[in-house]
Amino acid sequence: MTGVLATLNLGVERRGPWTGVGRSGIDKRPVDHRVMARTWGLEGDLIADKRVHGGPDKAVYAFAREDAVFWEKELGRECAPGNFGENFSTVGMDITGAEVGEQWAIGGAVFEVIRARKPCRVFAGFWDVPDLVKRFIAHGAPGAYLRVLQEGAVGAGDPIEIINRPGHGVTIGYMLRALTTEPHLMPRFLDAPEMLPKHHEKARKWLATHQQETPAR
Repeated sequence: MTGVLATLNLGVERRGPWTGVGRSGIDKRPVDHRVMARTWGLEGDLIADKRVHGGPDKAVYAFAREDAVFWEKELGRECAPGNFGENFSTVGMDITGAEVGEQWAIGGAVFEVIRARKPCRVFAGFWDVPDLVKRFIAHGAPGAYLRVLQEGAVGAGDPIEIINRPGHGVTIGYMLRALTTEPHLMPRFLDAPEMLPKHHEKARKWLATHQQETPAR
């Protein structure tokens, strides 16, 4: 499967009572130049609160333009590329169906799908939709955070090629459901060795708590 990086978006500073730390980089805007993808993120991207954003396990956030269409209809307004706080606006990619550990080649870089995005109050505040977090989770198409496995330059128009798919079936959509509304799904995290250790630990804790109801692994 090959998709396209429709736009590459970098954060600009926004201020408001909803930002938490006084400013936010959630407002991403398309750029027309190529950008170096580093292990810690994209050069030139604004990360205001590094406690919860950026870093190797949240280096890049990807969101499909096909999923943006739903929100345009749902809210009756335009959702331009970058409005979801995404660095990569993609076309032709089933991000919700991407498996944790899936690898994408884009431009001169290689990325790994590592976790689902869990929306926060900053996102709701930026959109001025108070119940957005609940609605976003319910819709179940959260986009994905990517690791940078191979640093390189990327830019709008680059093809996105899936070069490795683990085959365990633990997808971004599945992960969101397990971490939010359906925790009984978490044991399958252990079938995905590429998943972050903290998510494996969540699965083990759930199993330990429910060992009388769930067969031991």
